[in-house]
Amino acid sequence: MAASPLPPAFESLPFSEPAPLSEGARLVNTFIAPSKTFTDLRRNASWWGPWLVISIFALVFIYSMDRQIGFDQISRNEIAHSARADQFDKLSPEDQAKQLRFSDALVRYLSYGIPVTILLFFAITAAVLLATFNFGLGADVSYKRAYAIVFYASLPGIIGSILGAVSMFAGVNPEGFNVNNPVATNPAYFMDRAGNKFLYVMASGLDILVIWSIVLMGIGFACNSKVKRSTAIGVVAGWYLLWKLVTAALAARG
Repeated sequence: MAASPLPPAFESLPFSEPAPLSEGARLVNTFIAPSKTFTDLRRNASWWGPWLVISIFALVFIYSMDRQIGFDQISRNEIAHSARADQFDKLSPEDQAKQLRFSDALVRYLSYGIPVTILLFFAITAAVLLATFNFGLGADVSYKRAYAIVFYASLPGIIGSILGAVSMFAGVNPEGFNVNNPVATNPAYFMDRAGNKFLYVMASGLDILVIWSIVLMGIGFACNSKVKRSTAIGVVAGWYLLWKLVTAALAARG
């Protein structure tokens, strides 16, 4: 009989499972060792930690806008770069003020309600990706785990919130502030919004933080299925590209 390749002392040792991660370790490892975080989701697919962190930093960003820019100014900026700019300029001062008050209130409530908006948007994102991976690639991932993957993969967005808040308190020009692209993390930040809208939207898609999140989502689904990492990243990137093409086409028509 062939001798065992392992010393007798090691033959009886069981294979050790990876040590469970705390919520704090999960959050940190998402940035430095993402495979550890996403593998740990097999044990416990909770998503409240990243949701809480993302919501807090998003609200810090919203508060910075409210204090340093003002929702009234944000509304003026968006109207000035919209298709209804000429129509707005033709209104009487009273009607302009009325529209701005309505827009101010709407944007304010929607902005401070962003923790709820995040829950809904990520729920849709998780559902689309889950259907693609499970039905298209045969991955057996539960919805709760897919939801958690999307949340953890979106954590790089807090860097954008921090940079945006810092830039506003550092003295950004309120009249030139773009709420949809407040930080120079993509080429569109340096482009004229009044120019080619299709190219502008597509350029905004080349965002460092968004690309980081796309890669993390791919890693997350790969760690929780038999799908190759490169394939998983390609699937997420493909959906994102489709989304940007649709929004760019709509912006060009508007």
